[in-house]
Amino acid sequence: MKILRPSTFLSQKGVEACFTESNRDRINRSGSVPGLNLGYNTAAGPAEVDRNFDVLCDHLGWKRDHLAIAEQVHSSNIEVVTKPGVYKECDGLITTVPGLALGIRVADCAAVLVADVQQGVAGAFHAGWKGAAGNIMPKGLELMIHKGGEPNNFLVFISPCITQKNFEVGEEVAKQFPDQFVDRNSYDKPHVDLAGFIYQQILTMGVLKENIELTEECTVENSRFFSFRRERERAGRMLGAIKLT
Repeated sequence: MKILRPSTFLSQKGVEACFTESNRDRINRSGSVPGLNLGYNTAAGPAEVDRNFDVLCDHLGWKRDHLAIAEQVHSSNIEVVTKPGVYKECDGLITTVPGLALGIRVADCAAVLVADVQQGVAGAFHAGWKGAAGNIMPKGLELMIHKGGEPNNFLVFISPCITQKNFEVGEEVAKQFPDQFVDRNSYDKPHVDLAGFIYQQILTMGVLKENIELTEECTVENSRFFSFRRERERAGRMLGAIKLT
């Protein structure tokens, strides 16, 4: 199984994190959505997705019933959670409970994983264009600070997502981002730098540049990942997950 292990967390005791790849050639090859699809809002049935979660958790050595998942509605709503389950009407989760894994699912949007190991607080955030424009990252980091986190301690992973080259949008979307993150000159329509915008928002919250891992791989261009823009209704979902240990 191919899984990204964010380097920003690898040398840290007290935290584990991962970001899944599509694994189309390795797992569930004959499924409704081939690969390690972890999205219940896809063409795959719940039983198929359940099996994929079981396979992933077995591989990680994690307990399936210790997983908290955001339902995700492209909002900037965030929940502070203390127990596993599916949390409705939110796109961000924060916890101070060791062993409780927080999960975010994406297929072109960014999954942002954050931890302050010293103060014992972790967060997982779904940052698509609506959530990013709605300031989910400043709100999330501010809430982590409220729960005891310190910006200088924050370690951050921004997952592979759609890159500016492939993120064509209408002006109604483009105008919600600062001009420095919109290219209106190189293409027929505006193109937004989603990851760059998220990265800058995190920096402005006082997080140290050297503590931010920004993955520049594009989900649209690389079949290692699921991509809704490339595959539409046939796309699966990747999982970004983090837990304190």
